[in-house]
Amino acid sequence: MAFTLCSRVATPLLSSSVLRRRLPLVGAFCVLSLGFSNLFVSRTGSALSLPFAPLLRSTFGSQGPARNVHLIKMEGNSAAVPSIVVYVTVPNREAGKKLAESIVKEKLAACVNIVSGIESVYQWKGEIQTDAEELLIIKTRQSLLGALTDHVKANHPYEVPEVIALPINGGSGEYLEWIKSSTKD
Repeated sequence: MAFTLCSRVATPLLSSSVLRRRLPLVGAFCVLSLGFSNLFVSRTGSALSLPFAPLLRSTFGSQGPARNVHLIKMEGNSAAVPSIVVYVTVPNREAGKKLAESIVKEKLAACVNIVSGIESVYQWKGEIQTDAEELLIIKTRQSLLGALTDHVKANHPYEVPEVIALPINGGSGEYLEWIKSSTKD
């Protein structure tokens, strides 16, 4: 059973079958929004006691040989190009694939993930709307946000497409370098 953490109170939310479909999106959101290290360790360096900690430790824990992973903080590394993750929703798989391919082809992003099965609830023209959508998770350089936004607006079926950017504060040095080398200057 899945849990939501609101005001530090865990409450059951989803059945196990729904959880299996939603867990990758929830995990991606937590990692992108909170930062991977914030899920495991408090500011004092002690492990957090969260209801889902055993699942995280079993999946991402330190069992087995240590891996040689080179993580960098963006602020402290002048060689790293400031990078961002951009969220864009689309109405269906076909629109998402077409937009994702055009973004990568134009070298406006290194990678676009297409996440199926999200449901959006929003207000539009005074009415509450609920729609099934797909989420594009776009990894790119911060300097390309303007050009990416223009490209999305020109090639998106919505009147007002969602384009929301979040900074990448750090990560695998090799991956961040790949974002740099896979996008235009």
